[in-house]
Amino acid sequence: MLMSTLNGGFNAVVADMLDGKTISKATACELINSSEVDMIAYIAKLIRDQSKQRCITYSRKVFINLINLCRDTCSYCTYKKEPNEQAASLMTPSQVLAIAEVGKKFKCTEALFITGEKPELKYGEARTWLKSLGYSSTIEYIAEMSETILRKTGLLPHTNAGNLTKNEILLLKDTNVLLKDTNVSIGLMLESSSERLLMAGMPHEMAPSKNPKIRVKTLENSGQLKIPTTTGILVGIGETPEELIDSLFVIKEINRKYNHIQEVIIQNFSPKPETKMSDCCGPLPSYFQKVIALARIILGADMNIQVPPNLNRSIFGKFLDAGINDWGGISPVTIDHVNPEFPWPTIDDVKTVTTTRGYNLRARLPVYPEFLYSRDEEFIPGSLRSYIDMLSDNSGLVREDYLN
Repeated sequence: MLMSTLNGGFNAVVADMLDGKTISKATACELINSSEVDMIAYIAKLIRDQSKQRCITYSRKVFINLINLCRDTCSYCTYKKEPNEQAASLMTPSQVLAIAEVGKKFKCTEALFITGEKPELKYGEARTWLKSLGYSSTIEYIAEMSETILRKTGLLPHTNAGNLTKNEILLLKDTNVLLKDTNVSIGLMLESSSERLLMAGMPHEMAPSKNPKIRVKTLENSGQLKIPTTTGILVGIGETPEELIDSLFVIKEINRKYNHIQEVIIQNFSPKPETKMSDCCGPLPSYFQKVIALARIILGADMNIQVPPNLNRSIFGKFLDAGINDWGGISPVTIDHVNPEFPWPTIDDVKTVTTTRGYNLRARLPVYPEFLYSRDEEFIPGSLRSYIDMLSDNSGLVREDYLN
């Protein structure tokens, strides 16, 4: 029925989408199971072009791999290390600050903190390391280092530290709890809303923090505390098409309640050596393209949709044809510690691919312009305004003269 509607009244369907009308979950499930790709991508591209015009963004960042011990074990992950491994990272304050200072020299504006999920709950080595630095938790350490980086370099911190309680988020945000307001945004990938992926033999069997109920709770916490938040889904880890659509609708509903989701990352699973899923295949490019387009259609014209270019270096330009408007964080200084097997393209290469398709590439801050000007002022504490103003122009993007 839907395919005949699309084929017979395509213009009407496009008009409805451009008018801001949303599709139902049932319709989205029918679309993802259909053979349509180009038509769905075309609708998504029209929606993006209407709202975002010709601007495609990225965040120029340094990647601070604070501690990569993790209490979870995901079947596809190479980020997690054990304490005795040479690649284990337990960074000192001087090491953290040194990376941020190099980032400033290379005109970065974001300091991305990333850690394993609450490593101190599993590893005595993590607890000892934190205690030696004067902290009882990883998030306390991040809060202080965020303040140090902000004050000494002007880079804007963004933290990806797994699930966080309200009190832990307040360590990063609230002036009345521990430190100055320091993080302009935080991130937590939903990955999937499917609890089935926690079952025996599934990728999250040994990763209790990937329980979608816990993830949703963190996203709701950040919404209630009014902090701009990045989330997203991981495509191809064993979820069904219907579960994938459900994940997008879960994100949509959370954002409907709190209006705080600043971007949604659509990331494809890519098999990595020496993992349980090393022999599994990632999603077909045509299927992934369709998922990206449906994310735009489901989440709407105003949402920022990101696909990292390093996981698909040979074809990432095609994602512009499916409605994305952001390439995520790209570093001229540090590697992608979560996906070190997939180096970032250079910013110049990303610019070439973007402009060749008729779009303008602009650097953004780790908080999107709409949260700076058109949202509730509570999203951006006054203590961060002066740092933001030093880096941004009147559009809320990074000043061009800062990058020159």
